[in-house]
Amino acid sequence: MANVVAVIAKIEENSLAEELGLEIGDKILEINGQNPLDLIDYQILWANEEIELLIEKNQSSEQILYAIEKDFDEGLGVVFERAVFDKMRTCHNRCKFCFVEQMAPEMRKTLYTKDDDYRLSFLQGNFITLTNLVQADLERIKNLRLSPLYVSVHTTDPDLRRELLCNENAGQILEQLKELTQAGIEIHAQVVLCKNFNDGAYLEKTIDDLSQLSPGIKSLAIVPVGVTKFRKNLEDFPEFDKIYVQGLIQNIEAKQKYFKEKLDNSFVFLSDEFYLRGDWDFPEASVYEDFPQLENGVGLSRIFIDEFELLKPSLPKAIKPRKYYVVAGVLGGQVLAPIINHLSQIKGLEIDLRILENTFFGPRVTVTGLLTGTDLLQGLKNLESGAKVIIPDILLKRGESLFLDNLTPQEIKEKLDVELIIINTTAQGLVEALLK
Repeated sequence: MANVVAVIAKIEENSLAEELGLEIGDKILEINGQNPLDLIDYQILWANEEIELLIEKNQSSEQILYAIEKDFDEGLGVVFERAVFDKMRTCHNRCKFCFVEQMAPEMRKTLYTKDDDYRLSFLQGNFITLTNLVQADLERIKNLRLSPLYVSVHTTDPDLRRELLCNENAGQILEQLKELTQAGIEIHAQVVLCKNFNDGAYLEKTIDDLSQLSPGIKSLAIVPVGVTKFRKNLEDFPEFDKIYVQGLIQNIEAKQKYFKEKLDNSFVFLSDEFYLRGDWDFPEASVYEDFPQLENGVGLSRIFIDEFELLKPSLPKAIKPRKYYVVAGVLGGQVLAPIINHLSQIKGLEIDLRILENTFFGPRVTVTGLLTGTDLLQGLKNLESGAKVIIPDILLKRGESLFLDNLTPQEIKEKLDVELIIINTTAQGLVEALLK
């Protein structure tokens, strides 16, 4: 029990937990005599109407047993420090393209954690490889209907997957996916595409194999490998040139049309980065179906562009004079440039779009979300005192004011002597900040 800790991080107002006198830091040890291993266990156990709740108090370590009668849908009203209460399953693969192993030193500790936990895939949408599952895990997934799951496939060729992941257990991916989908578990899959590794005929096979498992496999996203300057073998990962990317886009567009007829959905999707690198228009919103892999960077730009189109008719002709600097990464700047150009036509509104190269991770990292505080300090160092700088909230750790390199917005403000305006990463958030 010592290694299984459900620590309360927040007590909701007017909740049962508040009524019981529970406090932040208190631990849930048992519910009806059972020790919950994770949030899934907790939710199942708490669904009972009669509860015996064993708590260990944070301050005194005293254990208190509460007898509770409640409605089926009445919650306790707590938020836990972590979604898993026992030890998180970590990744034992040594993927050739692993982004975590390309991290700079002295960053946030959590950035070095390689989680590969099926529970976090179900609860939070994290991608997993399935290489550390034992049969008991598969049975739990099937019995509890832990669906959907998000799976990093990369390739369905057994030998190549073992080579890519440097794990002898990696070759059984198709068998695992078949077992899960036949049990009614839905899967969102991804391929991290590496030029000259898992592309070409290997990619064709992967797409075909996974489409055979539809509708169990709900979607397949293809995203480009990320390469930082901290990688030792950069020569093993050549960049995606424009001609290569355009050929890939044409191939996937043809497959989307085929799958639309065969499966009644597009099935396979490219991340936004490919369209930007290929200087290619994003597909229409209808192609993205219900945008199943937004968190994977698939369709975010289309949503942003379409949202701005809806806002255009309500934009004012003129406002009181003001000036803003808007920060973006290299690829994000391509999306923002025409939008900023349109907004700049509003009389009195001056906008300077600052497209920053990623000096922290290196020039091959071009997405806005991986800009760091160091990049802001370097790219904005010559701004006038008091300048108003708009940055998207995707630069910060979710729920915290911290950049990837551990700098804070307050430190950036003080060092640059600017006003830093953090906005919701939407067209609405941008427009509201500019016109406020």
